[in-house]
Amino acid sequence: MRYRVLGKTGIEVSTHCLGTMMFGAVGNPDHEDSARIIHAALDAGINFVDTADMYSAGECEEIVGKALKGRRDDVVLATKVHFPLGEGRNRSGNSRRWILKAVEDSLRRLDTDWIDLYQVHRPDHTTDIEETLSVLSDLVRAGKIRMFGCSTFPAEDLVEAHHVAERRGLMRLRTEQPPYSILARGIERSVLPTAQRLGMGVLTWSPLASGFLSGTYREGRPVDLTTGRAKHTPHRFDPAVPGNAAKLAAVEQLVTLAEEVGCTLPELAVAFPLAHPAVTSVIIGPRTMDHLASLLKGADLLLDDGVLNRIDDIVAPGADLYQADGAWQPPSLTERAWRRRPAGERAVAD
Repeated sequence: MRYRVLGKTGIEVSTHCLGTMMFGAVGNPDHEDSARIIHAALDAGINFVDTADMYSAGECEEIVGKALKGRRDDVVLATKVHFPLGEGRNRSGNSRRWILKAVEDSLRRLDTDWIDLYQVHRPDHTTDIEETLSVLSDLVRAGKIRMFGCSTFPAEDLVEAHHVAERRGLMRLRTEQPPYSILARGIERSVLPTAQRLGMGVLTWSPLASGFLSGTYREGRPVDLTTGRAKHTPHRFDPAVPGNAAKLAAVEQLVTLAEEVGCTLPELAVAFPLAHPAVTSVIIGPRTMDHLASLLKGADLLLDDGVLNRIDDIVAPGADLYQADGAWQPPSLTERAWRRRPAGERAVAD
């Protein structure tokens, strides 16, 4: 296992971060088995564990907390806040009110006195970024968290947060957690260069591109749209959809490349993000012990320039063959009012 410093924090983390989204009702409901997988990851040298309060509605944090008993001091523990938990108003987002409640709940579920990295899971354009940075700075001073970051923020939001922190004398976002894979390279355009300029650590998620780089989905093979991820988002897996056909065509070329390199497709996929100079760690999210073993098998794989050039030929730098984040889109796209002048102001001025 290799280690890198997380941005400018001085904290060394493993280049493979254990993602825990699949532990709990959503994936592996067996708490003891999930704990064994966590222990195996730690024994393999992983010292970076990422979870979120919304994973299996808090159950995942409870599993992680139990698994880290006796090993907490050796682990850089990250969790996230933003998505709704429970019914009612003001139970989501990036407001001071919600973050103060959510962090206490996460500390209780994780059974820990502190969180190393507390991340804002998505942007919230109903809350002033100064409000969010202010409460997160207060939590660092209170000793409840050691540092804070964000997940899936566009480059312009990273820049705004940095400047607001500077102007207001607040602590700043130390990390960004974006989706990044061979099939979703859009963050190479601005997010990764911006994070690098701002000295942020970057931990990337979905290196297997929602399973397309796992080797499960191949050109010419039928796809079962009634189970797994395909059941929940069939439009992302149906081979009849032109965009999915393009993904499958790229997968076939990548399978050939992996064979030439002497590795599996998943090993190639996990190694790819780590070749970018802005990336600190890649998040792997196993559901079973076999999944973990297969993902760690290529932990020492380094891609040379020749291999990276071949990948560029298959999927161009900065290109997205699919929309990597299905959970959030900027309001500039989702809200019609953000794209349209009021009807009375649309006429050309006299």
